[in-house]
Amino acid sequence: MIFTQLSRKNTRLSLCISLLFAASSNTIFAQTRPAYLDETQPIDTRVRSLISSLTIEEKASLMGYRSKAVPRLGIPAYNWWNEGLHGVARAGQATVFPQAIALAATFNDELVYQVANTISTEARAKYNLGVKKDRRLQYMGLTFWSPNINIFRDPRWGRGQETYGEDPYLTSIMGAAYVRGMQGTDPLRLKTSATAKHFVAHSGPEATRDEFDAIVNEKDLRETYLPAFKALVDHGVESVMTAYNRVNGEPNSTSRSYLNKILIKEWGFKGHVVTDCGALDDVFLRHKVLKNGVETAAAAIKAGIGLDCSSVLQNDVVKAIKQGLITEADVNKALTPVLRTEFKLGFFDQPQSSPYYSYGADSINNAQHIALARQAAQQSMVLLKNKNGVLPLKKDGFSSIMVLGTNASSLDVLAGSYHGVNSKMVDFVEGITGAVEPDTRVEYDLGSSYTDTTHFGGIWGAGNADVTVAVIGLSPVLEGEAGDAFLSTNGGDKIDLSLPAGNVAFIKALRKGVPNKPIIAVVTSGSAVDIAAIEPYVDAIVLAWYPGEQGGNAFADILLGKVSPSGRLPLTFYRSVNDLPPYNSYVMKGRTYRYHNGPVQYPFGFGLSYTTFDRSWEQRPRKTYGTKDSISFSVKVKNTGAMKGDEVVQAYIEYPDLDRMPIKELKAFKRVSLNQGESKVVNLAIPVKALQKWDDKKHQWQLYKGTYRLVIGENSASAKLKAEFSIRP
Repeated sequence: MIFTQLSRKNTRLSLCISLLFAASSNTIFAQTRPAYLDETQPIDTRVRSLISSLTIEEKASLMGYRSKAVPRLGIPAYNWWNEGLHGVARAGQATVFPQAIALAATFNDELVYQVANTISTEARAKYNLGVKKDRRLQYMGLTFWSPNINIFRDPRWGRGQETYGEDPYLTSIMGAAYVRGMQGTDPLRLKTSATAKHFVAHSGPEATRDEFDAIVNEKDLRETYLPAFKALVDHGVESVMTAYNRVNGEPNSTSRSYLNKILIKEWGFKGHVVTDCGALDDVFLRHKVLKNGVETAAAAIKAGIGLDCSSVLQNDVVKAIKQGLITEADVNKALTPVLRTEFKLGFFDQPQSSPYYSYGADSINNAQHIALARQAAQQSMVLLKNKNGVLPLKKDGFSSIMVLGTNASSLDVLAGSYHGVNSKMVDFVEGITGAVEPDTRVEYDLGSSYTDTTHFGGIWGAGNADVTVAVIGLSPVLEGEAGDAFLSTNGGDKIDLSLPAGNVAFIKALRKGVPNKPIIAVVTSGSAVDIAAIEPYVDAIVLAWYPGEQGGNAFADILLGKVSPSGRLPLTFYRSVNDLPPYNSYVMKGRTYRYHNGPVQYPFGFGLSYTTFDRSWEQRPRKTYGTKDSISFSVKVKNTGAMKGDEVVQAYIEYPDLDRMPIKELKAFKRVSLNQGESKVVNLAIPVKALQKWDDKKHQWQLYKGTYRLVIGENSASAKLKAEFSIRP
């Protein structure tokens, strides 16, 4: 008994000693563990801890997109370059959504949010799978260089397909929705990092982008080229990418006037700034405004660049310090936001700490994501013509379909630029074939090439079919980024608005060979094209853009009336480039629906439907507003047609007759879905502050007195409802 009691006492004593030792060891470990590895510490504390642990050589090594490993601190290598414009790109299996210009055509920012949220989910899943195998490859990280929020000022620009169109407001709304979906809603834990690019005034010419100097007056810069960037900064975008070109003589990547003064100091941007790839090399090799890489590295650091998509900073930052051009404190300041992004992404935390740790292979291109891609493609396609209501095809009105055209079975036109791939992509031939009854005869023929204007196929077959679908238009090898669009004759840009000559000749020959049967033209493109060249020869025209992996199914849904087309043009379709200023001019006068007052093929916001809508005021705006007010109004929309459909309520502002005012501007919109006969009230509001314009003389925003007009229309050229009001600042 005594022995038992002594044993128990000894056991308790040993346990106490063990617990005391463990607590002491934990305390010692906590004291010796650097703060940057302590997940309980604030991010800024962790960043300062890491910077204080790095040598200047190690700091420089972390300032390139191929960030080098720092083994002594347990930091692995990381490649910052990833693309997610309309799906995780260049990284194997991923859901391919419609190209950005097509997403803009949905006029549905909530849908864009859902798309971006899905992209970031797939990105996290691919990252998790790669890291588990210690694969740290390019295009497999969490830092995405999207969205492209440059203004599509001229339809000749090949990269316009990557943007949300010509309007600063629409671009701002769509861009902000994309950022929210990519980054998540927790400011301290990023799902992925999004990047607003390319800062600033960058929209061609593509062939000379590395030495081009965009001359932009201050008013156009503030009212057109900067607003979307300001909007995304206000919505917490984590990164901004600088453009290749100069603006008024200053290379964007070393710009004090725009990058440092406006983005960082005036707007208070706290994220990291990354250069476009090779942009710092351009500064001294092509722009030739500085002598060498060392001077350029120093200028970039002073301007606010923290990450370089080349190797100039990695190679020359230390040399710049030794030459007295910058200090280590300057480097610390530039590197801090880069490291802050890494901490917000969880790079220095235990993987299990991430709320996205469980994402795996079942989160990539699953049934839900595919369905979203189909919905996005449906909402993006724009019906431009529907003679005598030929569409949708009546269920019992045909027994055979001929599918023709250069782009009918093209993977390229589904994918667009900056795309992913998967094994479930559905082209137009496949979509139509899969949608009709098994006893419906479907034939396919390529029909023509892009260039041959005399040799055609499939016309005889079309004569034997009840209806013909001809899929023609551009592809990403005809328009796009310099180098990628390798069939472009103008460095990726277009010379004019023409459809391929072979396509136009083919459509004319097709109509001649099939004079009395319906021909449905499907046009693929990432920009405005000359629809008038084919319009007289076809019964219906659907603009399909580059519609993503479900393009074929989405078009079949529209063709057969499962859904009503509801896309709206996010850019003006001009009659000719002769109606536009010179391509290399960045002056906005005469460009876009905001400043072009001549006739056009199709106005901004245009799109037909299978049904009809009626609009009436539910609540008109007030007669007078002050500076701090918001213009609130309500519109009742009723579906007066024969089937369910979506309408996009578009609200434009017409300004007082003052010098250099826009003709009108989109300031609010809302997509609404209505069953046949159904009515809904759409409530909208426009802050009076949003009507400010830039005063070139005072170099500040000015709210002008006078009479304004609110116009509710089907597009920028229509006026279904009007209401005048006055601003009295």
